[in-house]
Order: sequence, then structure tokens, then C-alpha cells
Amino acid sequence: MHINEKFTPIRKGLLEFLVLKIVAADKVYVADILTQLGGTEFATQEGTLYPLLSKMRREELVDYEWKESDAGPPRKYYELTAKGREQLRETSEYWQRIIGTVKSLGQKSGP
Repeated sequence: MHINEKFTPIRKGLLEFLVLKIVAADKVYVADILTQLGGTEFATQEGTLYPLLSKMRREELVDYEWKESDAGPPRKYYELTAKGREQLRETSEYWQRIIGTVKSLGQKSGP
């Protein structure tokens, strides 16, 4: 098994959290999200991102508005809802606990 394949479930599980973080920073268009993820180990494609955004919208975590574009048709710009901000806060707190747990496990206790 290739090392990247081994971590696919972890990356998939964290993608929604990362999208929440990106959308929280500013209203974004799908291409903006793909660009921010592109240089990381979480790089993904429209075919993955659109269904995730649709699911997040059904769960009322994000919403969008149409904006005119200088380069073609209007675009959907996503933003977090109040529920999305709460989800991001809860997930961020949980993530910090996970980091603490990972760091603490396997440490020698005492001399």
C-alpha cells in the first residue's frame, strides 16, 4: 500500500473541517477553495468538492450567494452560517484535544 493511500480516510474526514476554515475566512468561490487546498496534502477536485458543499448546505453549515463575474457567468460565493460557525468552533476544539492526545500518548512517565 502506498503511504498516501493509507492516509486517505484521515484526509477525507478532515476535508469538511478544512473547507469550514477556508469559508470562515472570507466568502469564497469554489476555485478559491480548490486553490487553497491545492498546495497541500488535501488537494482535491471539483468532483469531490461540489458534493461536499451541497451536503454542507443541506446541513445548513454554509450558504451561498450569486455574484456577477468579470470573467463569464455569475458565480456562487460560499459563506458560513451561524450553525457552520458553531460547527467550526466545536471541531476546532475537538482537533486541539486530538493533538494533545496524540502528543501525550507513548510518552515515558517519570524517570
